[in-house]
Amino acid sequence: MILAMGIFRASGQQDLHLIPYPKEVRMGEGRLALDGQIAVVTDRRGTEGDRLAAGELLQFFKGLGVSAHAGGAASTRIRLTRAGADRSFGEEGYSLSVDKDGAVIRANDEAGLYYGVATMMQLVSGGQGGSSLPYIQIRDWPDTRIRAVHYDTKHHQDTKDFVEAFIRDLSHYKINMLVWEWEDKFAYPSHPEIGAPGAFTLQEMQELTRYARKFHIQIVPLVQGLGHASFILKWPQFAGLREIPASNFEFCPLKDSTYQLLDDLWQDALKATPGSRYIHIGSDETYELGACPLCRKKDNEIGRSGLYHLFLDRSAAALQGKGRQVMAWESPMGWEKSRLKVYSESMRQDKPVVPRKGLVLTESYEYETPDLQYARKARSLGYPVMAYDPNPGIEQLFLPYFFSKDGKGHLQPGSLENSYRFLQTNMGKGVFDGVIRTSWDDSGLPMQAWMLQFILTAGYSWNAKGPSLETFTRDFFAERYGAAVTGMDSLYGMLNQGAYFFMESFERRVWAWGEIGKTHLPDLPRGDALEYDPYWNTAYADRVTAAREFVTKMDSAEAICRRSLDNGVKNREEVEVFATLVDLIRHTALTYLDLSALELSIKKAHELRFVDLDSSYHYLQQAERIVSRQLERRQQVFDGLVKVWERTRLPKGMDNGTKKYFFEQDRTRHFANRAPDMTYLIMDERKLGLEAYLLQLQDYMRMFRLRFHL
Repeated sequence: MILAMGIFRASGQQDLHLIPYPKEVRMGEGRLALDGQIAVVTDRRGTEGDRLAAGELLQFFKGLGVSAHAGGAASTRIRLTRAGADRSFGEEGYSLSVDKDGAVIRANDEAGLYYGVATMMQLVSGGQGGSSLPYIQIRDWPDTRIRAVHYDTKHHQDTKDFVEAFIRDLSHYKINMLVWEWEDKFAYPSHPEIGAPGAFTLQEMQELTRYARKFHIQIVPLVQGLGHASFILKWPQFAGLREIPASNFEFCPLKDSTYQLLDDLWQDALKATPGSRYIHIGSDETYELGACPLCRKKDNEIGRSGLYHLFLDRSAAALQGKGRQVMAWESPMGWEKSRLKVYSESMRQDKPVVPRKGLVLTESYEYETPDLQYARKARSLGYPVMAYDPNPGIEQLFLPYFFSKDGKGHLQPGSLENSYRFLQTNMGKGVFDGVIRTSWDDSGLPMQAWMLQFILTAGYSWNAKGPSLETFTRDFFAERYGAAVTGMDSLYGMLNQGAYFFMESFERRVWAWGEIGKTHLPDLPRGDALEYDPYWNTAYADRVTAAREFVTKMDSAEAICRRSLDNGVKNREEVEVFATLVDLIRHTALTYLDLSALELSIKKAHELRFVDLDSSYHYLQQAERIVSRQLERRQQVFDGLVKVWERTRLPKGMDNGTKKYFFEQDRTRHFANRAPDMTYLIMDERKLGLEAYLLQLQDYMRMFRLRFHL
C-alpha cells in the first residue's frame, strides 16, 4: 500500500529524514549495502544535466568513503534514466526504487533526475557495517511550480564561494528560484559608483547565474526602485531624483530621469542574469509617496495607489518589452483594497486603478479570506500570483522560530508555525504560481541562521501535505546535522530565547520599537565621603535575575555546540556561527551581572569609607577591575564573532584599494545599518559609556588616593 505521509508515518519509516518528504513512499524489508564497487549509470544519450546529477551523487559517495564510479562494471548499479518515467509527473517529478539488485531513478527531465538524486542522498545511512540504502519505492512531484527564496544582501555581502555553496545547498531541498536583492552588492557597469567596494562584477554575476542554472535554480535580480532606494539616492549626483530632499529612501515617480537611471541599472541586471525569465523591481515601503509638489498634484487626480501603479506600469512596460516578466511587492487586488494605507494611517481612500497585465504579484501579509478570494480574482484578471510565505520578523541575532513577541512583549506563535500553517493551508490548490520565502536583512542575521526557515518553505511548498511540524523539525535536525548529533533542537530553542534577551538589553529595542526604556550605569562615587546613589540593583533587579538565567542557558548552549563540533557534526560552519551568537548573548548577560557587582563594590567602598580607608580603596580597585574585564571580554567576543562570520562574508563596510565605502543611513533605521561595520552588534552596549565611566572612576580613585595619602 502506498502511504500518504502527510497523514501518518509507519514505524518502519522513523529512520527516514527526508526533506521535502515525498508524496508516495512504500518501504521494503532489507537494505542495499553500498560496499564493493558502485556504478552510477546514465542513459547513453543522457544530457549534461543528467551527468551533473550523477556527478553530484558520486561526489556524495566519495565523501562517505563509498567506492563509486561513473558507468562500467560494478557489484551494485545505480541507474539514472529517462526511460519508463511516468509522464503524469510532469516537470521535476521522479520515481526512485531500491532493492537487492540496485537502485533506479526515473524522471522526464534533468531536474527530476537531480531531485531524485537529492532524495537518495538523504536516504543513505551509515553505521558500523558501512553505508546502505533502505529497500524503498518513491513517487514524487511538486505541488508548487516556483519555489523561491528571497536572498537579501542589502547589509552584508557573502563571498562567491559561499554563494555557490548556498545555491547548491538550496537545490538539494528542491528550491528552484533565488530572488536576489543586491542593492549595492553588484557593481553596476553603467554606474559603478553605486556598487560597494568588493561588489560582484558583471562577469561574476553571470558566472553565478550559470552556476545556479546547472543546479536548476533561476537567479532573479531584485533592483529596488521607488522605495528602498537609499543605496542609489544617498549619492549626491542622484539627490535630485528624491521624492523629498530630506529622505534618500524614495524616488519621485514623475521624473523622467528616475526611469533613465533605473533603466541603466535594469539593463545591467538583465546582462548579469542571462537566461532568467524574471526581474523584480521591489517598490515597497513608499512612505513619502505623494509628498513632493509634482506628486501632490498628481495624487489629487489619481490617488496614492495611482501614483504607485504609475511607477509599476511604466517600469513593467520597459522591462516586459525586453523579454522579462516583472515582479513587484504588490498584493492580490491590493489596488482595490487600498493596501498603501499601511504606510499612512491618515491616508484617504485611494481612487481605483488597473495595474498593467502580467505584473507578477509577490506580496501579501494576509490573504484575507480562507478561499483565497483575492488571489483567485487577481489570477483571473491576468496577474500571476506568488504566495508570500509569512515574514519571520526582524529580530536581532536569531530567528523567532518557536515563539515571537510583539512590541509589548506578548508571546506569539513562532515563524515555523506561521509558515507551516500558511503553506499547508494554501499550497497545492492550483491558485498560486509559486511561493516566495523572504529573508529581510534588516538585522544583519548570519545567513546560516536562516536555513531552517528556507528548508521548511522548501519542504511544504513541494509537498503541502507533508509530515507534522513536529516531525519536520525532528527530521531537519537529524538530516541537517547528522542523526547521531543530539541537542540541536535545544540549541535552537535557547538561541530563540537568548535573542530576545539580547534584543531587550540596553537600548536595542528602542531602534525598532520606540519608547521602551534603556539601561543606565551605576552611580559613580563622589566627594570626600564617597557618596553615591544606591539605586541600580533595585531598579534592574529583573534584568539581573534574567541575566543569571541566561548565563546558565548559554553555558548549556555552548556545551551543545562544543559537543556537536567534537562529534563531527554535518554543516559544521553553521554550528560555529551559532557558537558566536551564544558568546554574544552570554556576554550581554554577564554585563548585567558585572554592573550589579560594580554597584555592590562601590557600595562596599562607601560603607568602609569611615572604617578603613585601605579597604575602602580596595573595593574601588575591585570596581575598576570589573569594568576593565568587561571591556576586554566585549572586545574578545566581538573579535571572535567577526572572525567567524567573515569566513563566508566580506568585511562589512570595507574599503578597498580603489574605492571607499560610502555610508549613510536611511529612514527605515535598520538595526544592521546603524554603523558601516559590524559594530552595530555592540553599538548599544557602547552607548552605556563604560569607557568614559572607567576614566571617571580612575580619576576619582586618583583623587581619593592623593586626598588620603594611600
